[in-house]
Amino acid sequence: MIEIDGSFGEGGGQIVRTAVALSAVTGRPVHISKIRKSRPKPGLAAQHAHAIAALSDICQAKSSGVAPGSTEISFSPGEIQGGRYEISIGTAGSITLLLQCLLPALLQADESTTLLVQGGTDVQWSPTIDYFCNVFLPALQRFGARTSLKLERRGYYPQGQGRVLCHIEPSELQAAHLGTEGLSKDSSNRSEMEIKGVSHCSNLPEHVARRQADAAVEALQQAGFKALIAEEILRLPSTGSGITLWSRSSGAYIGASSLGRRGLPAEKVGRTAAEAQIQELTSGASVDEHLADQLVPYLALAAGSYSTRKISLHTRTNIWTASQFLERKISISQEDIAGKEIMMLRAEP
Repeated sequence: MIEIDGSFGEGGGQIVRTAVALSAVTGRPVHISKIRKSRPKPGLAAQHAHAIAALSDICQAKSSGVAPGSTEISFSPGEIQGGRYEISIGTAGSITLLLQCLLPALLQADESTTLLVQGGTDVQWSPTIDYFCNVFLPALQRFGARTSLKLERRGYYPQGQGRVLCHIEPSELQAAHLGTEGLSKDSSNRSEMEIKGVSHCSNLPEHVARRQADAAVEALQQAGFKALIAEEILRLPSTGSGITLWSRSSGAYIGASSLGRRGLPAEKVGRTAAEAQIQELTSGASVDEHLADQLVPYLALAAGSYSTRKISLHTRTNIWTASQFLERKISISQEDIAGKEIMMLRAEP
């Protein structure tokens, strides 16, 4: 039984998601204590409990303590079984965080899997569904993963009620070396790069989506980038707005997003996403700060390398968690690429 201190490092729900995911993949039982110990509301949130319960069903696990508020769980996996599953997270629990918990196991399943998941698609503190589709999944495919995803309906906080259909094929993971051909600050080919995106709103005036998009385009153009941002005007059970940007040019997988909230001008939402995208693109790195974190389990499972602008505490915590289950070591080094200081993550075969 592997013992995990849930308060280590960043001390959030990510430790739990990564630990149970790698427990399922390796077949090694795990006991996690002090879950989210330093959070205002310690213990599992409802969305964490839903993710663990779903993974328990998928790999026939024996588990205990899996309930909202629990600060201690045990998880003993069995055989990973594909098939069709319908999962309702409830309210606006993050669909993308749940999928990130399930994917490592389902890629090792005995047959293909179809997931119909209901919950939140565009909520704070988690990847947006557009980032997941256009940045995370394409990068994951470089590791050999065969997945597809269809957004059927968006869901915003607090009502949620979004719906996503995800298909996963059993896949043999392979080492991936994501390119370091990101753009330097003085790169002359910025005008040749097109940044794509989507600006959306539900149950709000249609000019909200337009103002978000216009503000983002203006900021990107001022930095020398072209942008093509689609607009979605929706009428859904939930109310909200947001924008996601992405670019996969020159072997780089870069994305940024911003969500609207009451009292926050739409122009600010658009500029925030654009400024984050510009900062990542001009760093010279191959993946953005958040993707560097999300790919850690696959780097540990299959080996490879990629560079990033900075190593967050989330990333360091995820590396530590992966090391409790897998022998492959992930090293971090600072390197000079095209005159830019960036951080490189490597895991040898």
